[in-house]
Amino acid sequence: MNPDPDYSAAYVILRTDDPAGLHGHGFAFTIGRGNEVQVAGIRALAPYVVGRDVAEICDDMGAFFRQLTHDSQLRWLGPEKGVMQMAIAAVVNAAWDLAAKRAGLPLWKLLAGLSPEAIVALVDFRYLSDALTPQEALAILERNVATKAEREREMREHGFPAYTTSAGWLGYDDEKIRTRVREAIAEGFGHIKLKVGKDLDDDVRRCRIARSEMGPGPKLMIDANQTWDRDGAIAAVQRLAQFDLFWVEEPTSPDDVLAHAAIARAVAPIAIATGEHAANRVTFKQLLQSEAIGFCQIDAVRSGGVNDTIATMLLAAKFDIPVCPHAGGVGLCELVQHLAIFDYIAIGASLDRRVLEFVDHLHEHFVDPVVMRRAHYVAPLAPGFSSAMHAESIAEYTYPDGAAWRTPALELR
Repeated sequence: MNPDPDYSAAYVILRTDDPAGLHGHGFAFTIGRGNEVQVAGIRALAPYVVGRDVAEICDDMGAFFRQLTHDSQLRWLGPEKGVMQMAIAAVVNAAWDLAAKRAGLPLWKLLAGLSPEAIVALVDFRYLSDALTPQEALAILERNVATKAEREREMREHGFPAYTTSAGWLGYDDEKIRTRVREAIAEGFGHIKLKVGKDLDDDVRRCRIARSEMGPGPKLMIDANQTWDRDGAIAAVQRLAQFDLFWVEEPTSPDDVLAHAAIARAVAPIAIATGEHAANRVTFKQLLQSEAIGFCQIDAVRSGGVNDTIATMLLAAKFDIPVCPHAGGVGLCELVQHLAIFDYIAIGASLDRRVLEFVDHLHEHFVDPVVMRRAHYVAPLAPGFSSAMHAESIAEYTYPDGAAWRTPALELR
């Protein structure tokens, strides 16, 4: 539904005077125009980090997160949504990258090694108490402590299961869909997602092709990218239900909780998946309370960064809904692998109905790119959040002075 994306990111580096040269890297993924607005949002947060003691921030990331989200002037621009929420995510994630590097650990390992009390202290429970209290969150975490080592060993040995979106982009001809589906199955993917929503008759044909190539075993998901209204979504999904759908993703406006709930009731047992555009933990709370979703799709850079995402994962555990993160884009796969692994080890404690999106592009720009093995994310071991880009990529693609922007094929139209 976004026919002319120009994949972009507002990139932030927290530079320190640490003798080891440690810096924190974060970003907000965009798809082109408006990226400069996102940069301005990040710069508005500079007073909260410039000149601060690194240990003061990294040793109390819960307090740092609340300082950013509780600023009364910045909240007027949200509160906790839109450009400023994504700016907060970029800065918070950069601070987490720095904290993990200081600890010499990949972020997932740093988080999984925290005590239940320390994890709870990261969460802002304001607006959540009607659905999740600190005591309930603590109980969720404590019940998993004794078995964390087993799940960490599993992640190190086997990795986190992935699904692919690369087989089903809109615009692929029929033969390319067939080829991509066959390749995905050969690579070990048991879950394949197709984009839908432009033309229902075309969606039926494309789903039929994919299902015929997949056979009855693998799971087929569809993603409408918010294209339908409530009744249109119900009618479309009911027609596509013949292809044994695992989920339908973003069937309508990401802000319309009541419509998601109505769609979920109407198309059951097909589950609704959404969340990549949910602005904060409050939206997720409402989706879960309303029984509007069967899969919780966190996004690493949309809803306030690591802290807000931990709140959402705890909410999902309370309501027994699997977390299946959204990825793709610029660096999103690199980030969410840490969050998915941490969730499995410390919060969700199950792989049942849990898969992490994988899109095979743009990884070459990152210092520690994702590694896939038989359709599983290999647990990253390098210290940090896997968020640092190569200096060469930053220099080449920084707009408007980077060399890439002086190439005619990439000039803005």
